[in-house]
Amino acid sequence: METKNADLSSLRIDRTKKEVNPEQKKKMFSTIGWIITAIVVVLAIYFGFKSITSPAVEITFTTATLQSSAQSSAVLTASGYVVAQRKAAVASKGMGRLVYLGVVEGDKVMTNQIIARLEDSDIKAQLAQAQANLKLNQAELKDAENNYNRQKTLLASGATSQMEVDAAESRYNRVIASIDVAKAQVLAAEVSMENTLIRAPFNGTVLTKNADVGEVVAPLGAGANAKAAVVTIADMNSLQVEADVSESNIEKIIPNQDCQISLDAYPGHNYAAFVSKIVPTADRGKATVMVKIGFKEYDARVLPEMSAKVLFLREAMKEELKEEVPSLVIPKTALANRNGSQVVFKVVDEKAVQVPVTTGKELGAFIEITSGLENGSQIIDNVTDEVKNGVKTKTK
Repeated sequence: METKNADLSSLRIDRTKKEVNPEQKKKMFSTIGWIITAIVVVLAIYFGFKSITSPAVEITFTTATLQSSAQSSAVLTASGYVVAQRKAAVASKGMGRLVYLGVVEGDKVMTNQIIARLEDSDIKAQLAQAQANLKLNQAELKDAENNYNRQKTLLASGATSQMEVDAAESRYNRVIASIDVAKAQVLAAEVSMENTLIRAPFNGTVLTKNADVGEVVAPLGAGANAKAAVVTIADMNSLQVEADVSESNIEKIIPNQDCQISLDAYPGHNYAAFVSKIVPTADRGKATVMVKIGFKEYDARVLPEMSAKVLFLREAMKEELKEEVPSLVIPKTALANRNGSQVVFKVVDEKAVQVPVTTGKELGAFIEITSGLENGSQIIDNVTDEVKNGVKTKTK
């Protein structure tokens, strides 16, 4: 058969060819490595130069905030603080050492309740002396009056002279005047005694305790080391929110307008309120007008100096909104769709960074964010097609 005679010499491995030298292999791999490194460096320089020279996208920022449903119908939003409209730093009218303090922070006091007392031993001595002097003059009055009446009787019978009668009358009048002076001294000592007692001027709650037993207190802190106020009290039934409203927006507010107050301390509860007073003067430095917002009803959790947010509403606040938990919202203009996913953009090192988010209900021009952001997060507003992940940005 022909297959037996076929020439198979072409299939034979040529053992005479020389194998590649290991040193040559090493040089070959080294050369390939240098070529790859050079390509990577060139690409890095190219893209780096491109990112530097490419124009930055102008952006503006917005913030993710907590918002309630009522905010969509609000004509204006303002921030302020809870302030007691009746508040007093209670001090002493006299100077002395504090020997009794009957209240601490949080205690409730009634009108004219004694809340503190100063050392009064010296005032007691003055009062005792004035009272004794009054008794002395009252005792002398009887003798002067009898002598005067006797002299008048003797003058009628011719047994004395007019001079003696006038002298008796003068003495009688001096004793009466001395009694009046003694009464005034007693009254002055009693007033000084009363001034050692520090009383509550109205029903209220003690906010701060400014002095302790053993310290010297004085009116207006007259002494170098003296305390002026002993305690500070406030009428908790007079709490209102004071908010600054821009002059350009003050026309949107009218007296008795319905409002909603949200305290930062209790985000899960809202308070029905109304515009109590628009203070008739403006702050020229801030270009604002102070507006006082009264609570229609509030509880003991509301405390002075708490920060608050006020919504000025078109209509009265609905009952179901009192326990509404605010939602985290952003403007709809800050939301974008990238590859079928809803995203927002943060800025890190002057570059846009894409952040996926989950959205919820719409609230007017805002949309709820249920996951992906936190309250206070700053994101890019008015997102355009130019805003992409990693693009260079600059603020307008």
